[in-house]
Amino acid sequence: MIVDDESSIREALGKRLKREGFDVILCGDGAEALRQFHDGHPDLVILDIVMPNMDGLTVCRRIREQSDIPIIMLSAQAITEDDIVAGLMAGADDYLEKPVGMNELAARVHALRRRSLLSNTENEQRYEDGYLAVDFHKRTVHVQSQRVHLTPTEFKLLAVLIENAGRVVSQRDLLEQVWGREYIDDIYYPRVYISQLRRKLERDAANPMYILTEHRIGYRFEKQT
Repeated sequence: MIVDDESSIREALGKRLKREGFDVILCGDGAEALRQFHDGHPDLVILDIVMPNMDGLTVCRRIREQSDIPIIMLSAQAITEDDIVAGLMAGADDYLEKPVGMNELAARVHALRRRSLLSNTENEQRYEDGYLAVDFHKRTVHVQSQRVHLTPTEFKLLAVLIENAGRVVSQRDLLEQVWGREYIDDIYYPRVYISQLRRKLERDAANPMYILTEHRIGYRFEKQT
């Protein structure tokens, strides 16, 4: 589902994704998007931030109340880390800056769908220490027995860190394993996503015990006993 109040943009994006083999739903505003979300059950949403009446962040939050499908936000201005954090807090998985490069859009949609469809059935183990519980097969996370919602990207990031527990995973390796080669230059992504994971999982995000930073190298997950 593509949501943008500029008809030329949503039509162009829709045509490109149809050529990629996707069925496409086009929406011109947030209210229509929520109706189509309930009726059309899309697998992925591309969502403009600035729209009249109901902005994209509000739509994103409303969708996240009911679904964990991948959401890509579109920004008409230069994307900052604050923008990404705001989007993450609303539940977005990715950001693209307008004007959107069609090849990049297609690559990121495919990459995000791959992350969303990854079932981890080859790794049915759990991680559990009495405070944090992660079920890789069911793709669930609980903190103190309370379910915590992670987006597909956040869950994949956590899974990679836990699978490499005790070892440092470089930022470059995280970008390749979690986001894909399409994101290799987005060096700020791991930092802001790690920050978001800490807010959701750690007892004290400012003094993490699970996800530790190795300065200028990467990140390490430490199991707790």
